[in-house]
Amino acid sequence: MVSIRCKMIVKEELDKLGLLYATVSLGEVELKEIITQNKRERLGIALKKSGLELMDDKRSLLIEKIKIIIIEMVHYADEFPKIKFSEYLSTKMNYDYTYLANLFSETEGTTIEHFIILHKIERVKELILYDEFNLSEIAWRLHYSSVGHLSNQFKKVTGLSPTFFKKLKDKKRNPIENV
Repeated sequence: MVSIRCKMIVKEELDKLGLLYATVSLGEVELKEIITQNKRERLGIALKKSGLELMDDKRSLLIEKIKIIIIEMVHYADEFPKIKFSEYLSTKMNYDYTYLANLFSETEGTTIEHFIILHKIERVKELILYDEFNLSEIAWRLHYSSVGHLSNQFKKVTGLSPTFFKKLKDKKRNPIENV
């Protein structure tokens, strides 16, 4: 569950089943009651129809929490943590970072660092499309050391420079009379 929309779907399905919940946050639900096996199965089926799933496996839960922390940090937070991400994640999860990094790599087939980079680049694309910030401001907001660093990473991931990506965006928005 990685978006506000997912939270809404989960709440809706819990309400349909008459399950009382204390909180529904990204990746986690705290129920006010014990759920029967029948309702649990029905909830699982309903969530699966929406592309979501129930997770019981401790390793899967840890991986999901890591992803949620990264997604919240990159896409929803106003500022990045002031400490290294490894320390931030380790503190938030209450686990050794090396353990989390190895678990993530084994399970996902990519590193936490690469996962963060992919999300940062998606956020850069989004901010470029919104056209509210210039590249220097975007680099600063996403904690790149320089515009050059952002541009190099963007090109490495997408194959395009941020400037060329922005020009493509403008071409997509051409009025019909200019086509």
